[in-house]
Amino acid sequence: MDTLIPYDSLAPDTLETILDDIVSRDGTDYGDYDLSVAQKREQALRSLRNGEAVLLFDTESETIKMVPKDALSNYDLV
Repeated sequence: MDTLIPYDSLAPDTLETILDDIVSRDGTDYGDYDLSVAQKREQALRSLRNGEAVLLFDTESETIKMVPKDALSNYDLV
């Protein structure tokens, strides 16, 4: 089961820490050019703010992931 986490309910420093973790995970691909963690974090935050992506807490792995909003139907939400 996954739980939707409203990004704007998180303290700014908590959100920054979560986004830093998400963008620095293995397998995160940003194309043919390198971006700093700060740049990747800003891109992720922009996606959350304009409603393109959401944060989900995965109860099985006890991790937070960011997924495209249009992919929510693929998840079993609490």
